[in-house]
Amino acid sequence: MKYLIVGLGNIGPEYAETRHNIGFMVLDYLANKFDSKFDTGRHAFVTEIKSKGRTFVLVKPTTYMNLSGKAVGHYLNSLKLPPEQMMVITDDIAIPFGKLRIRAKGSPGGHNGLKHIEQTLGHNNYPRLRFGVGDNYNKGKQVDYVLSKFSEEEQPELQTLIEKSADSVIAFGTVGLERTMNQYNTK
Repeated sequence: MKYLIVGLGNIGPEYAETRHNIGFMVLDYLANKFDSKFDTGRHAFVTEIKSKGRTFVLVKPTTYMNLSGKAVGHYLNSLKLPPEQMMVITDDIAIPFGKLRIRAKGSPGGHNGLKHIEQTLGHNNYPRLRFGVGDNYNKGKQVDYVLSKFSEEEQPELQTLIEKSADSVIAFGTVGLERTMNQYNTK
């Protein structure tokens, strides 16, 4: 069984380790854990890992956030996978830092990467892991906030949350979406 795991983010050193790049950070952790290296593919950096008899194709779009659907459309088509076998990992300002929300489908909620994926696919019926980054910003400063690094106060918990997110990706492929949601969604 094969699964497509798409971590959303922006390429370039100025975006590394920012809240908006949490999808990249989770996939970097997974690739490192399984001694796998990303190669340059079409619209993305790509690698494969294997766990518990499953293959996970990890994709970090190189199109920048607002055009993430290009990579998603390409890899779903080339791998001949249904959207149910894909999970998108993204930041979410509507969820407090420290919380994870896994859903089978949902609205983009103002997230430009998810909006473009929905436009590309023509629907929003695909699993996603929303990584809570909180909303600790002043009015009109949302972009600055998501493009900033995690705070000193958040750093101690960040690695644990990345590991938990990575574990949920493997669970998604091995025990299914429903059990993964029950196990990893935090109240």
